[in-house]
Amino acid sequence: MIRTLVPDWPAPSRIRSCTTLRDGGVSTGGYASLNLADHVEDDPAAVAENRQRLTAALGLPEAPQWLSQVHGVQVHRLAVQPDAKTPAADAVWTDQPDRICAVLTADCLPVLFCDRSASCVAAAHAGWRGLADGVLEATVAALPAAASELFAWMGPAIGPAVFEVGDEVREIFISRHPQTAPAFRPSPAGRWLADIYALARIRLAACGVHAVFGGGECTFSDVDRFYSFRREPRTGRMASLIWLQSETD
Repeated sequence: MIRTLVPDWPAPSRIRSCTTLRDGGVSTGGYASLNLADHVEDDPAAVAENRQRLTAALGLPEAPQWLSQVHGVQVHRLAVQPDAKTPAADAVWTDQPDRICAVLTADCLPVLFCDRSASCVAAAHAGWRGLADGVLEATVAALPAAASELFAWMGPAIGPAVFEVGDEVREIFISRHPQTAPAFRPSPAGRWLADIYALARIRLAACGVHAVFGGGECTFSDVDRFYSFRREPRTGRMASLIWLQSETD
C-alpha cells in the first residue's frame, strides 16, 4: 500500500499535494520499496512499476513531470502539452490544471508552492547548493503571482541535529546572506550542524514569502518512512508532488 505525507497548510481546495513515503513499491535492497528515481542504479523495470503504481494509487490525471535534477536553479514551466524530453531543472511550475509538478529527494529539501487564489503551483528541489545559489528565489520569481500571495510548504529533509557540513558551506551562505549565521551551530566533530529548514525560511522571507509551513521531519533519523542518502548512499528517492485539480473534477 502506498502511503503519503500530506501537507498541513491552508492551501485552496483545488490544490492537491503530497510527499511519498518509502513503502508500497517493488524495489528491493536499499531501494526498498517505492523508489521513484531512475538515476540511482535501481532496476529500471522496478522504477517504472513504482511510478505506475503511484499514478494509479493517487488517481493522478496524468503521470508526473519528472526532472533531471542537477542541484541548480533552473525552473521549468509545464505548459498545456506534456514535455517530450525530461527537462534539466531543479524546480517546476504550472498554471495548467492536471499537470503534475514533482521533485525527487532523499535528504535535500522539497518545497511546494501555491498561491491563495489557486492560479499556479510549483515544486522545488533545494539541496544546500541550490539553496545557496537561489533556487527558491528563482522559483518564486517564475510564478505569475506576488510573493506575498504565496504559500510554501517544506517537506521532509535531513534534520538540524544530523546535517553536518564543513566551514566552506557555512561561509558560502554567510558571505551571501549574513542573516543565515544563526542557522549553523558547532558540531561535536568540530564542524557545523546546519538547519536546512531555517535556511529555507530565511531565503523565502528575503524574497517576500512569509506564509511558510512544514519543516518538522528528518529523513536521516526516520528509517521506516524516508530514504536518506547520507544514511545509505545506495538508496531510493521520495517524490513531492503538487497539482491544480481541474474545476470539473
